[in-house]
Amino acid sequence: MSVTPSRRSPFVAAATLAALGMIAVPAHAQPQPHLPTPSLPEVSASVETPSLFDDEAGGNANADDPAIWRNASDPDRSLVIATAKEGGLRVYDLDGRQVQSLPAPPPPRDGDKPGRFNNVDLITGLRFPDGRHDVAVVSDRGHDRLRFYRIDPDRPSAPLVDVTDEAAAPLVFSADQDEVDDQRTAYGLAAYTDRRRGRSFAVASRRHDTKLALAELAPDARGKVGYRLVRTVTLPSSFTLPDGTGWTPCAEPGELPQVEGMVVDPDTGDLYAGQEDVGIWKLDADLRSPARLIEKVRSYGVPGTWNPQTEECDAGADPGFGGRHISADVEGLTIWRDPEDPRSDGYLIASAQGADTFAVFDRDDRNAFVRSFRITAGGKPGAPDGSEVCDGAAVTSAPLGRRFPHGLLVVQDGANTPQTPGPDGEARTDTDFKFVDWGKLQRAARL
Repeated sequence: MSVTPSRRSPFVAAATLAALGMIAVPAHAQPQPHLPTPSLPEVSASVETPSLFDDEAGGNANADDPAIWRNASDPDRSLVIATAKEGGLRVYDLDGRQVQSLPAPPPPRDGDKPGRFNNVDLITGLRFPDGRHDVAVVSDRGHDRLRFYRIDPDRPSAPLVDVTDEAAAPLVFSADQDEVDDQRTAYGLAAYTDRRRGRSFAVASRRHDTKLALAELAPDARGKVGYRLVRTVTLPSSFTLPDGTGWTPCAEPGELPQVEGMVVDPDTGDLYAGQEDVGIWKLDADLRSPARLIEKVRSYGVPGTWNPQTEECDAGADPGFGGRHISADVEGLTIWRDPEDPRSDGYLIASAQGADTFAVFDRDDRNAFVRSFRITAGGKPGAPDGSEVCDGAAVTSAPLGRRFPHGLLVVQDGANTPQTPGPDGEARTDTDFKFVDWGKLQRAARL
């Protein structure tokens, strides 16, 4: 697959005509002010994937973040590649059927943390000795490393091949294994290619922290991929409000307001980073520019106190400094590019996890709010349910064969129904992914 670089920037996004965000539900959520819920456009999913169960019987699999890979030679055979945390990776066809399951790596030592795949993105056309190949890049939160999987369309039953160079995959944020086991590790992820320099990169965020790290990908003569760390940047954790007072988002002691959902605009080189309890930041993908907060969550500025008994934040009075369009946590970020003018027109889409909605912003420099929508249950028996507490999301405007001729939006569902009882009679933690026809969404949400 190829993408013509923009006149404005040499950057090309990690996934052609698509990008992803990413996401896991924190142990607590920033308290939300009580607001009326307006009537929003609704659309139902066309397809859902099989349930993933976050328990021992289910392999501790928990749906988190998707990426869409388009098979340029046969779009009907395109794939959705998705993380399942401790359950590793899952690969689905466009009917939502599982094609492949790849495990996360085991703990390096007894007592260490196992692999835990958090977010995934794509690099299109990474140069290998035998030519260019598309590669899935994964943040392994369990091991604080990045991992790489070449996509081989000639292997329909096992299209992903692990090409991680273990010897050239350094810890992203941690100093040693003991620090890795504390799990302040690689979390969110966005990948992109700088065509001017012919080099590919990944930006990772750190769990329970505000730090971002830039890594340059390094394929070698053996067909393996490693990386070198280039630089880091730290986003703010405390803020001065318009009335001159200071505010720090409430969190468990020792934790800072983390970033997870991220996406790189392929035509501008802008990185959008969702700081879950704060809002959406915009900065250069190479992490050299100052970050600008372009959209605040509604609870921005609301004081909170950590309650160790409830393990939640007790909220104070809302001073009214928050945004209007997204609720904490702001999660999966993804970019839709207008196929008629992919260099300029399109949307930034954000999952507002705390409200079970998705907010749409203009892709231009102002990033003006367009509207929000919900993904709800279909009306027919057996139809997919909606998407709730959504983590990751990915979208493409490229036609995907007969199933999705106008493009596809894939979102995580953090509360899949109907619930399935376990041996103890209690409902199992059930998550999956929903596939939404973009043409159907476009009509419903008037996009």
